[in-house]
Amino acid sequence: MAQPSVAIIGAGQAGLQVAVSLREQHYEGRIALIGDEPHVPYARPPLSKAYLLGEAGDLALRPQTYFAQHRIDLIAGKRAVAIDRTRRMVGLDDESVIEYDHLVLATGARNRSLPIPGVELGNVFLLRTLDEAALLRERMAAAKNVVVIGAGFIGLEFAATATKLGANVTVLDVADRPMARALSKTMSAVFTREHEKTGVRLMFNTQAMRLLGEQCVTAVETVDGKILPADLVLIGIGVIPNVEVAATCNLTVENGIVVDEFLQTSDPHISSIGDVAAFSNRHLGGGRVRLESVQNASDQARCVAARIMGQPDAYDAVPWFWSTQGSLKLQMAGLPSSGCEEVVRGDPNASKCSVFLFRDGKLACVETHNRPADHMLARRLLAERAALTPDQAADPTFDLKSLLPRPAARVAAA
Repeated sequence: MAQPSVAIIGAGQAGLQVAVSLREQHYEGRIALIGDEPHVPYARPPLSKAYLLGEAGDLALRPQTYFAQHRIDLIAGKRAVAIDRTRRMVGLDDESVIEYDHLVLATGARNRSLPIPGVELGNVFLLRTLDEAALLRERMAAAKNVVVIGAGFIGLEFAATATKLGANVTVLDVADRPMARALSKTMSAVFTREHEKTGVRLMFNTQAMRLLGEQCVTAVETVDGKILPADLVLIGIGVIPNVEVAATCNLTVENGIVVDEFLQTSDPHISSIGDVAAFSNRHLGGGRVRLESVQNASDQARCVAARIMGQPDAYDAVPWFWSTQGSLKLQMAGLPSSGCEEVVRGDPNASKCSVFLFRDGKLACVETHNRPADHMLARRLLAERAALTPDQAADPTFDLKSLLPRPAARVAAA
């Protein structure tokens, strides 16, 4: 190769941020950013909310001109199909080849499919890409009855949006509460109540057995025999990491592409970041985890770019997330796990509250509903490993800021 080269497979938030960070840190080699969608990198979070309402504006994370100006070779609409680790080459689906000194796998994840009869009918949607969202927005205009299969973040964000657009919305989930894998029981109850106030019908401990209709969906039949009218169905039952190209070259794969604390795979010339990367995280007690969030994607990208530039540092950022569901603003800092002790701060029956989650007596996660100040403070408490106790968290008069290091005193001018 005539000059050093970094190839990045995946042109989402994570992949783009690697390229941007490398140029910001004065990397002079070639950067190839490979994406399988025919668009410049764009923001995904608005797709289930503002975009469907026609309020999102331009979703592009960088304008088309940015890539030429910063010498980033954006290869859009092409898919990486093979990696030759010996010769350090990536093969694309058009039979072209990209060479690399370092390869970053930011391949993301895809929606999990629902294996029931009728999913092939018209007006049955998954929602992850801009093209899917564009067609969904077009069809939403005529949808009177909407059924959402899956009460996770995307399902509830979409449900709130569809309700705002005037549809009658029913949400189904196999769990006994919304966002059960991610939220405490207390916060799940808050969101159940608030969604029902807006008219969303929530049905738990059930699931769709088949979708009915001839060409387009007309109804959803549940396993307990209920028939739910549906002009449109959205399926949001989780995602699957895109590990296929990593598996072609025998990288270690286990619910994602396995990386070490520096986000390096079993090959020192290959890193993995974002939704597809499985890494150990002290905020989950050291267990391996995949995180699907903008924060994780961006922070991991910056970490890998710094390592490529000769400044390695272990990835140890506090994970944080958000989900806007109509007027509801859920923010989370840290990672919950089963068996955590729940401590409520504020009134869970009111419009604002926070839930502090403790694992073995130590703060593990903070969930906030319309309390952004608590969220920002929680991120600092977790980063500093503050010794907050459950009793202190439960005491509304206790000053949480008192547990944080005080800023250094300014030295008076001579």
